[in-house]
This record gives sequence, C-alpha cells and structure tokens, in this order.
Amino acid sequence: MVLLLTAGLAFAKGYEVSKKAGDYDVALTFDRNPPIAGDNMVNIVIKDAAGIVVKDAQVKVEASMPAMPGMPPMSNKTEATAKGDAYEAKLALSMSGPWNIAVKITRAGKSASMKFTVDAR
Repeated sequence: MVLLLTAGLAFAKGYEVSKKAGDYDVALTFDRNPPIAGDNMVNIVIKDAAGIVVKDAQVKVEASMPAMPGMPPMSNKTEATAKGDAYEAKLALSMSGPWNIAVKITRAGKSASMKFTVDAR
C-alpha cells in the first residue's frame, strides 16, 4: 500500500522547465504534466546570479500559439503574483497543441526573459 502511494506521488509531479533569463536562473512548474487545454497554475522561482531568491520583480507570463490553417493566432497574457519565495499565475491555454511560453522579468528597471514550448493535452 505504501509503495503504491509513493509511486503515485512520484507521478504527480508537475511539468518543470528551468532556464536562464539574463542573469537569472528561472524554474517554472505547471501544476499538471503535461499542461492541459484550460486553466493551468504555474509556479515560478527566480534566483539571481548569487543564487538568492528574487522576491521584488514584476513577472509576466505569455502563452501564444501561431496561426494554423483556418485558425487565427492565439495568445494569453497574465501577471504573476509574489507568494513566498515564488511567483504564481493562472495561465489559460485555450486548446490542445503546441504553445510558446514567454516569461518576462522586470526588476530595478532591467528586463530579462525566457522562452520555451509546451504541448498542451
């Protein structure tokens, strides 16, 4: 029974992406793996070059899908709010398929961004 519970928790891990954004190390985690068409909660942890958690930045997240035959391009922007050592945002992906995700960090008048692609199910 404990083994099954442990195995279930191991598979409950969200979809994670870690990348550099300028001088920052950024770790973004979706609450679902893979992300889904619909509302997804994202958790973003930002660390500076010294490895110290950044808590005073403005963080915006944008999801976009390029135009496809018979469909216009789609995008959704949201601002993440600080919560403890991280930032959280609700990101709506309106349909399944590949989405380009951009995280823009603004702090002390300087901006940095990271980009990656997810496949929503």
